[in-house]
Amino acid sequence: MELKQVSQEIINYVEREIIPRYASFDKAHQDSHVKMVIEQSLKLSEHTPAMNIDMVYVIAAFHDLGLTNGRENHHKESRKILEADEFVKSHFTKEQIQIMGEAVEDHRASNSMKPRNEYGLIVAEADRFIEPQTIIRRTIQYGIANYPQLDRTGHYQRTIEHLNKKYGPEGYLKVWIPWSDNAKNLKKLHVLLTDKTQLKEMFNLIFDEET
Repeated sequence: MELKQVSQEIINYVEREIIPRYASFDKAHQDSHVKMVIEQSLKLSEHTPAMNIDMVYVIAAFHDLGLTNGRENHHKESRKILEADEFVKSHFTKEQIQIMGEAVEDHRASNSMKPRNEYGLIVAEADRFIEPQTIIRRTIQYGIANYPQLDRTGHYQRTIEHLNKKYGPEGYLKVWIPWSDNAKNLKKLHVLLTDKTQLKEMFNLIFDEET
């Protein structure tokens, strides 16, 4: 099967105007994160040939832009930014923009409801990229940026609490695509969360690198 290619005009616009906006966010949500979500979204969409690849790309690119107005409602703010973007409005139909807006709004990991459309499933899954070291690093990065008063012990406790609350067996994170790498890796992460020695070693190594 020949893979569909994203429009070069759209790539140029996103790389010039959208990705640079991530530079002002915390270290866990900078350009490396949005590029990872774009890459994972495109990879996941290969399993659904009928999907519009340009829409997949734009959704992934815009998904966290709302962080510019704070974290609490960033998913809703990201939707507003996408739907107001003049370039987007000139390249997609109103129906397509509504689908993209819903997908961006539904991507948030703390959402208990399943995304409203297939594009939302893709970006939500891509944003959940479950790889233990990456997740621990992003948790530490967020903690350093937002809780500067904590010492090493405080950051460790916060990291463990967050990992269990979000990724643990009773955690709020939902994996929507059962055949995805995330579903397999989440099970591995559950095992890691029971191994306090290995967790502490990984934390200390990454914390030292980040500080």
